[in-house]
Amino acid sequence: MILAERAARLAAEAERSSGAALIAHLKLQIEKLRRELYGTRSERTARLLDQMELELEELEAAATENALAAEAALAGTPGAARPRRALSREPFPAHLPRERVVIPAPSACPCCGSAKLSRLGEDVTETLEVVPRSWKVIQTVRERFSCRACETITQPPAPFHVTPRGFAGPNLLAMILFEKFGQHQPLNRQSERFAREGIALSVSTLADQVGACTAALAPLHGLIAAHVLAGERLHGDDTTVPILAKGRTTTGRIWTYVRDDRPFGGPDPPAALFYASRDRAGAHPEAHLSRFAGILQADAYGGYNRLYDPARPRGAITSALCWAHARRGFFALADVAANARRGRTATVISPIALEAVRRIDVLFAIERGINGRPAGERLRVRRSESAPLVAEFEAWLRDHRSRLSRSSTVAEPIDYLLRRWPAFTRFLDDGRICLTNNAAERALRGFALGRKAWLFAGSERGAERAAAMATLIVTAKLNAIDPQAWLADVLTRIADYPAPRLHELLPWHWRSATAPLAEAA
Repeated sequence: MILAERAARLAAEAERSSGAALIAHLKLQIEKLRRELYGTRSERTARLLDQMELELEELEAAATENALAAEAALAGTPGAARPRRALSREPFPAHLPRERVVIPAPSACPCCGSAKLSRLGEDVTETLEVVPRSWKVIQTVRERFSCRACETITQPPAPFHVTPRGFAGPNLLAMILFEKFGQHQPLNRQSERFAREGIALSVSTLADQVGACTAALAPLHGLIAAHVLAGERLHGDDTTVPILAKGRTTTGRIWTYVRDDRPFGGPDPPAALFYASRDRAGAHPEAHLSRFAGILQADAYGGYNRLYDPARPRGAITSALCWAHARRGFFALADVAANARRGRTATVISPIALEAVRRIDVLFAIERGINGRPAGERLRVRRSESAPLVAEFEAWLRDHRSRLSRSSTVAEPIDYLLRRWPAFTRFLDDGRICLTNNAAERALRGFALGRKAWLFAGSERGAERAAAMATLIVTAKLNAIDPQAWLADVLTRIADYPAPRLHELLPWHWRSATAPLAEAA
C-alpha cells in the first residue's frame, strides 16, 4: 500500500509537471505569434520571450525527470495507472539518410517453443543520431608519362592549394574560416579541439591558412563592395572592437554598409560590406562611401555630416535617420518593467515618454503592413496614413517641449527628434526609405556576440581581415546560402576561374546540390 501510494503520488507529480510544461509552451507560442502578427511592441517584450524560453527549458527538464521517476516506481506496483505519454513528435526530415538495423527474429516461439513462426509485419523505431567528425587524407596521384617519339615527359598539374605547398583541403579551410569569423571561435580553441581528435594543427599553421584564404578571396570582396556601393539606398552603422596595441587595447571600430532592397520590392540581391578602423573619425565613412551617391540610413553620428554636404564631389548623400534610435530615448523613461526592478531607486514613469512610445509604435505598425511592397505603393500608404500622424506628433512634441524646463529628463529625447526632424520625416517622401536602421544593426550582431569570445583583435590588420571575411559570410547568410558550403566550393574553383566570370561565384549566383536541402531544413 505504501509503494502504491508513493507511485500514485509520483504519477500525479509527473502529470502536474507535464501540464505546467505544456502551459508554458503554449504561452510562449502565443507570445511569438503575437509578436509575429503585431511586431515587437517594446524591448520588454523581447526580454519576456527570453525569460519564457528559459522557464520552458526548466519545466520540460523537470517534467521528464518526474515522468521517469514515476515510471520506475510504477514498474513494481501491480494495477497502478501509468502516467500519460507525451504526444508523438514530428517525423525526422526526409532528406536525412536512413540506416536500417534489423534485430534478428527469434528462432522459436518464446511461449510454446514451436519453430512455426509466420511474419506479420514490422515496427520501425527511428532514432536521430550524429556521426562524429571524421578526418581523412586524400592522396592525389599524378602519373608521369614519357613520349616514345620525342622523349618528352608529361604529367598533370598538381591540385590547387591556397597556400604554397599547402596541405589543407577546401572543406577544412572553409570550416576553419567559418568557425573563426562566423561562429566566433578563436584559432587557439580550434587547435585544442583538433588536438583532442588526434590532429596536430598549431595556431600559427591555422593562422597561415586564414591569411592565405583571405588573400585568395579578396577579388570576391571587391565585387561585393562594388555591388553594395552601387545601391540606391544603404544602411550604415558601426560598433566597437578592441584592438591590441602595445600591451593594451584601443577601442577600434567595425563599420558596416548594408544594401537590402527587399523591403521596397527591389530585384537586386542583398549584401553587406564591412570595414575596420582604429578610431571613429569621420574621415573613415567619407573614404568608405566616396563612390556612393544615394540615401544613407544611419544614426545621428556627426561623422556622417560631411557626406550630406552639397559641395561633396559626387553630390550630397541624402540622410534618413532611424526612428528606433529616437524611440529608445523615450522608452528608457517609460520602461515599466525595468523601473519595477529598481525597487527603492525607481524613478517616476514619464507620461510624456509613454505617450511618445505609443505614437511611434503606431507608425511601426503601419510600416509592417507595407513591408516588401513596391516603393510607389509604400509612399501612397505613408502619405495617406503616416503623414497625418507624423504632423500631429510634431505638434504634440513642440507643445510639450515649450512647457518643459531645460533640465527635464524627457526634454533630451524630444530635442534629439525635433532638431533633426527633416531627416526623420524623409521616409514620407521616398518609398525606398525604411523607418529604422535595423538592417545594419543585425549585420553587426555577430561582432557584438564575438567580442565575448575572442576578447580583442590582435592588430589593426587582424580587424581588417575580420571585416573582409564578415563581408563574405554575412552576405551569404543574407542570400540564404550556407556560408561554409559556399566558401568550400569557392576555394576549390577560384584559382582556375576566369577573372571576367568571377561574379558567377558570388552568393546570389552560386548554387550547389545542398541548396535545396538547406532551404527545406
